[in-house]
Amino acid sequence: MDKIKPVRAMLRVLDVLQVLNSRNGVTVTDVANAIDLPRTTAYRVLETLCSAGYAVRDGSDDRYRLTVLVRGLSDGYDDEAWIGDVAQPLLGELGRKLVWPVSISTNQGNVMLVRHTTDKHSPLALERYSAGVRLPLLNSASGRTYLAFSPAPQRAALLDIALGSGGEMEGAGRQRDVIERLLAGIRKSGYAVSIRQYRGESTAAVPVYAGSALLGVVGMRFMDKAVTETVFANRYLPDLKEAAREIGETYLDWKASSQPQGLDQMPTSRWDWTLERRVEH
Repeated sequence: MDKIKPVRAMLRVLDVLQVLNSRNGVTVTDVANAIDLPRTTAYRVLETLCSAGYAVRDGSDDRYRLTVLVRGLSDGYDDEAWIGDVAQPLLGELGRKLVWPVSISTNQGNVMLVRHTTDKHSPLALERYSAGVRLPLLNSASGRTYLAFSPAPQRAALLDIALGSGGEMEGAGRQRDVIERLLAGIRKSGYAVSIRQYRGESTAAVPVYAGSALLGVVGMRFMDKAVTETVFANRYLPDLKEAAREIGETYLDWKASSQPQGLDQMPTSRWDWTLERRVEH
């Protein structure tokens, strides 16, 4: 069967929805720059979403925001319900304790997907991200942590994908042995840190296990001028690891009580080849 050519207009709408979902309000210019659209096209898409009721233009700051109607788009989608039942309450407690924004991410093939974040409740968040943001495997603390602690066969497959998916790392970073040494160091220390140079913002992440199964990673974003890696390791890392442990243990209890007849429904990885634009996190 011949491959069906995608509808470009629909892809643009989906891209705009993703930008709206990842930020607390956007301008036409924000959208145009984020997904490489002409401003006139970005404006038409945004106004179309407003006409359909999925977005609204705030007259106070001239920014577009999603409306509650978008929740209807996820009706019937029940993938990884444990995020809301298990991870969200524990992340809320962790966020209130650490103050810095914290999040949980799971793997989706060649990216990490942010499932829940406390950005909206953290006064220290430089940018307020939402669930649904995708992070690169090699250039994010979350991705590197997941790679480092994945079983060897899965790690090899994910590296094959990451190194062939647009060149996230250039020069020596693309050499497989260099990456393997980096991941070995992360396994030894128990966490990964990445720095967004232009923002002065760092992210650290630790793995989340349910028994021997790697569920995902828990991360914390912070200003590197306020929190050095040494300060993070001494003051925040123990709490981050403890929260990851609690999430894993609570997940096992949740699974045992909620899955019918012992049916194994561990989170499944979904492979998403469509998104080319990624956020460093």
